[in-house]
Amino acid sequence: MKVLLVNGSPNEQGCTYTALSEVAGTLHKHGIETEFLYLGKKPVAGCIACGKCYESGRCVFDDPVNETLSHLDGFDALVIGSPVYYAGPSGQVTAFLDRLFYAGGSRMAGKLGACVVSCRRGGASAAFDRLNKYFAISNMPIVPSQYWNQVHGNSPEEVRRDAEGLQTMRTLGENMAWLLQCLEAGRRAGVQPPQYEEHLWTNFIE
Repeated sequence: MKVLLVNGSPNEQGCTYTALSEVAGTLHKHGIETEFLYLGKKPVAGCIACGKCYESGRCVFDDPVNETLSHLDGFDALVIGSPVYYAGPSGQVTAFLDRLFYAGGSRMAGKLGACVVSCRRGGASAAFDRLNKYFAISNMPIVPSQYWNQVHGNSPEEVRRDAEGLQTMRTLGENMAWLLQCLEAGRRAGVQPPQYEEHLWTNFIE
């Protein structure tokens, strides 16, 4: 079992990384492998609705989206981390996720999803809600914790003093490990994944 943790902060080892690392540490205790993806400081292109990913399964912009798509089937769960900007996730991470989820399509179904957000003071729950929508529209079970998955602080040192926030991260790791183990046990017992109907696409005038 393997979990991809995406660091959507421009700071490679800042507050968001500190929160994700707490989740990863708990997963490691249960023998679950993790991989970090740092999006970096360069701009990430948004989706231009060209539809080319339908033909090739890859995005026309060759960046971390295609890197992730090439290894997507090797991950059983995704944890998306972001700082809070104006009560929402970073532009980098939302551009990345818009393209990843559009190109990934049905390959996302059945993977576990969770997000964590880092803020100085406010806006965490709105950013948390925004990120969870990617999972909820993609047939991905969302992993809960004891509180909304947020840490507070203006530096990694301050985040490490957020005792409740770090405990929330560890609880998230415990729940994700347990659910991954439950899914693996179900597969071994012959439990089949859901069989979905062909997707119906409508708009509000048809």
